[in-house]
Amino acid sequence: MEKLLKQTLSAAKKYNAWDYAWLKTCLVALGIILGAYFSSFFLKYITVVWVIAIITYIWIIYKTFVKYKV
Repeated sequence: MEKLLKQTLSAAKKYNAWDYAWLKTCLVALGIILGAYFSSFFLKYITVVWVIAIITYIWIIYKTFVKYKV
């Protein structure tokens, strides 16, 4: 597992902007598909989903603009 993680991180270091754009597009599409198939399930837990989204957003903003500030 550790070898797979190192290989993945090594490959990600070589990504360019287009690679990340394709990755984000893929993740958004998968999120829409999952949301369509499991909408009734997620509506029951929409508050939890919002809390997770907000916490992770704040974490990414912190890492980007505070911790890794250049």
